[in-house]
Amino acid sequence: MRVKCDFDLCESNAVCVGMAPDVFELDDNDYLVILQEEVPAEREEEMRQVVASCPRSALSLD
Repeated sequence: MRVKCDFDLCESNAVCVGMAPDVFELDDNDYLVILQEEVPAEREEEMRQVVASCPRSALSLD
């Protein structure tokens, strides 16, 4: 499974960073960076919760 971001929608609210800091971070300019696009199967439910928590619905799973 892959985590994707629509950067046109993303406001860098960092909800995802707080929930999964090993997968997401903000760079020095406060832009979202996906550190680990490929997510292991055992973290699928966790990533679904992170995606559902995005206030701008910018994240998705593929």
